[in-house]
Amino acid sequence: MARVRSIPSEELTPDLTAIYEEFAGAYGPFRNQVAVIAHVPAALRHLMPMLMELRAAKTLPKRYLEIAIITVSKLNACHYCVGHHTPFLTAEGLSAAAVERLLEPDNPELDETDRLVIDYAKVAWATPNRVPAKLFTALRAVFSEAQIVELTLRITLCGFFNRFNDALGIEEEEGALA
Repeated sequence: MARVRSIPSEELTPDLTAIYEEFAGAYGPFRNQVAVIAHVPAALRHLMPMLMELRAAKTLPKRYLEIAIITVSKLNACHYCVGHHTPFLTAEGLSAAAVERLLEPDNPELDETDRLVIDYAKVAWATPNRVPAKLFTALRAVFSEAQIVELTLRITLCGFFNRFNDALGIEEEEGALA
């Protein structure tokens, strides 16, 4: 059980209820998370629509987004995020076994770009003040500037959500892995 009370959408103003329900229904099985974020209306009003807008824009291929999210979530041991994002990555072509072994360098299901995203996610999260120039050169060979910025944004947001979920004890929703 979460360490703070979950707020049902019915307790919110109509504009916030609409955001809450759209995020909980369309973005993925994140109802427990949004029910806690609802304690801070500004966060609900701005974070959730931003995530939905980023997803709709499809600037960054979903495979690389999910690889980055699961990499950071594994580094932070956030079971909530790994559990919730594994189905998204398996839908992008990786087996569950490959996702389980995502951080292993000899993972045969990963290609060069997958490994580049993993390497960048590791460095951008763990030592962001020491990202090697050669890593940016490799990223620029594959991604646009906008994609690199979004990848970095999503890596750091993922770390935020990892910490948020774990600190507040947010539990996985029933059937999140289905």
